[in-house]
Amino acid sequence: MESPADMTSFPPSGHTTIPVALSSASVYPLSVHDTFAVAHDLGYDGVEIMVTNSQVSQDPDSLRDLSERYQQPILAIHAPTLLLTQQVWGAAWTKIELSAAMAAEVGASTVVAHPPFRWQTGYAENFAEGVQALAEQYGVTIAVENMYPWRVRGREAKAYLPHWNPIPEPYKNVTWDFSHAAIAGMDSFEQIRKLGERLRHVHLTDGTPNGKDEHLLPGEGTQRCAEALSYLSEAGFDGVVAVEVSTRKARGAGEREEQLKQTLEFAREHLRPKAVLAAHDAQ
Repeated sequence: MESPADMTSFPPSGHTTIPVALSSASVYPLSVHDTFAVAHDLGYDGVEIMVTNSQVSQDPDSLRDLSERYQQPILAIHAPTLLLTQQVWGAAWTKIELSAAMAAEVGASTVVAHPPFRWQTGYAENFAEGVQALAEQYGVTIAVENMYPWRVRGREAKAYLPHWNPIPEPYKNVTWDFSHAAIAGMDSFEQIRKLGERLRHVHLTDGTPNGKDEHLLPGEGTQRCAEALSYLSEAGFDGVVAVEVSTRKARGAGEREEQLKQTLEFAREHLRPKAVLAAHDAQ
């Protein structure tokens, strides 16, 4: 993929006032470098970097270099709070603090964090207060993501503390994920309306209530993705919509890029304000 070395500024997309970012999780198993290249080639407004075992994902200097090379601002950092990243950046609070520090260093306004696991004593008990204190310390937003119930032999196992559902919890800022909502049997359209101004970040994807975290393309599952995005546009949402879909089964780069292009077009179509749509239809 060509490097846009001749570009000197981040141009506005002109498509919608709500930026649409590409999550590095959406190009897995490709690299962080590929995330920036694909985002540039397809016309995304920026990227979300999930911190993983990849050294590039942990290095603010490398991330800034890639951001400048491909003219893709880093709009969010996803903290390594997944089960698969337990060994990254040490203890639980260290993961959050280093993510916040890196977000501030690379110019990302938002850090995405999962709620604590129940066995993370000393972290789970004061999580809401702790993330807010770190957010204020580093001048970023830490938005806690909705998760879903774990089931063992048909019964729910209490994996998260205080809960997998962030809505009743005292989190100032929330990330909403459509695939996680599908597993939990929740209607994202209704829950986003309940969250109101607490909603700061969105993971655009889809899913079905079959117990699997599928991260389907929007429109392929049961979530009301289109209605939810249209609501965000009309409600004046001023956060970021990050595309976090699974392309692991794509047959080559061409199919992967087509899926990510399709999702970007879906997002922009439904995030476009009705007044803009009306003017376009009248032409």
